[in-house]
Amino acid sequence: MKINLISIGNSKGIRIPSSIIKQCGLGNELEMRVENGVIMLAPVRSLREGWSAAFEKMAAAGDDAPLVPDVLQNDFDAEGWTW
Repeated sequence: MKINLISIGNSKGIRIPSSIIKQCGLGNELEMRVENGVIMLAPVRSLREGWSAAFEKMAAAGDDAPLVPDVLQNDFDAEGWTW
């Protein structure tokens, strides 16, 4: 699909057809970056989007054991406090 750049003040812009907006799930904000001379537009995603589903999947698979124990023991704790 070819589209034209339109003037917006001192800048240029594009009109994105509503069918493309719906197909891509775009909201009012977009992420824009340039990769190898190509402008990439993407919907803004939450930093932790999908984490809840991933954690539920881990729990169902039994893969959610803590990596670090709740209480860490060390020599300092065994020796006690001295002033």
